[in-house]
Amino acid sequence: MSESSKQAGAVAEAPGPPPLKGQLGQVLLATFASAIGFWAWMLIAPLQKTYATEMGLDEGQISLMLATPVLVGALGRIVTGAMTDRFGGRKMFTIVLLGSVPAVLLVALAGEIKSFPLLLVAGFYLGVAGTIFAVGVPFSSAWYEAKRRGFATGVFGMGMIGTAISAFLTPRLAESIGYLPTHLLVAGIMAVAAIVVWLFLRDSPRWEPSRQPLVPKVVGALKLPITWEMAFLYGIVFGGFVAFSTFLPKYLTTIYPDEVDPVGAGTRTALFAAAAVIARPIGGTLADHVGPKVISLISLAGIVSLAYIVGQQPPEGILTGVTFILMAAAMGLGMGAVFAWVGPSTPPDKVGAVTGVVAAAGGLGGYFPPLVMGATYNPETNSYALGLWLLVLVGAVALVVAGMLRDARPGSAKPSPGSAASPR
Repeated sequence: MSESSKQAGAVAEAPGPPPLKGQLGQVLLATFASAIGFWAWMLIAPLQKTYATEMGLDEGQISLMLATPVLVGALGRIVTGAMTDRFGGRKMFTIVLLGSVPAVLLVALAGEIKSFPLLLVAGFYLGVAGTIFAVGVPFSSAWYEAKRRGFATGVFGMGMIGTAISAFLTPRLAESIGYLPTHLLVAGIMAVAAIVVWLFLRDSPRWEPSRQPLVPKVVGALKLPITWEMAFLYGIVFGGFVAFSTFLPKYLTTIYPDEVDPVGAGTRTALFAAAAVIARPIGGTLADHVGPKVISLISLAGIVSLAYIVGQQPPEGILTGVTFILMAAAMGLGMGAVFAWVGPSTPPDKVGAVTGVVAAAGGLGGYFPPLVMGATYNPETNSYALGLWLLVLVGAVALVVAGMLRDARPGSAKPSPGSAASPR
């Protein structure tokens, strides 16, 4: 056999990348874990009126109570995303779920003894549950080829349904079985979910752990322009979703006190969250086909126009309901598009770290609006108009910024310097 024949044979025998079997099942299981984490993360908001009444809280205290879990859940994603690059999704999902169980129990204790300071501490700790999102994006991306990662992260993003579950079920459970049993039930579900994840979830066969230390990894992500660009856009689309999911029960019961009770507000908030959840994988899939820039522009244009309508405070009814649902759908499209933009534009070994920073920006985007809404509320006119006008303004700026950015070609992930092509 000639030397060239031997070389050809060696090439033919070279092993290809391991097959990705059971990929959808793994992403769906990660979505389930995320939904449970989101339920816990948003556990305080649906009962905000109960806390306000029993603890005698003013507007500022209510806003701080609602915003605290969001802040910690946002900043914690930076660390969680980088740790996922090193330890993998299976371990990190389990750690986040089990680590959040004591936070749920602490919230229960704070409510039982009616202690606002303890509730703030518990809410701070509860933010750990919100970091679960930064685990799932790199985990899901590793299970799919580059050209389908918008779909993968979009499906995983449906774990936001936990927000709807919390808004819909938490007040109803509190009314039917009691405040303390409700929190014990949620804590038990989280523990069971952690066990299921540990037993059945597995990292992609194409995933390789990063050995780079945490701090240099995060610093490296912060040096990439794509990190800051996507962080700004995600701060609008996901931040707006988190802010409304957290503050909508308060908004509705304040602006429409005669038409909307706490349970009704929870139902409307659940519908809002569900609309965003459904739209998110659609946004990711569309971004895979036509590019994330177009979908992001559509999303931001929708948010700006619909926020303007909300700011007019139309009478409670069909118009209000449709407006909030369409706004949620616009936010969902944007969320799917932004992470479809991250994958092809980021070195594979930095996807977890970049994801963590971008996801943190999204959480921070949800932290400030409730505080702003509380600070700008006008009791004389019973209006949050100023806060909503700020959303219109920021959304308009984001629309201009997105229009100036370079689009990402679906399926064109950038390899890291000096490394072979990576799954992420």
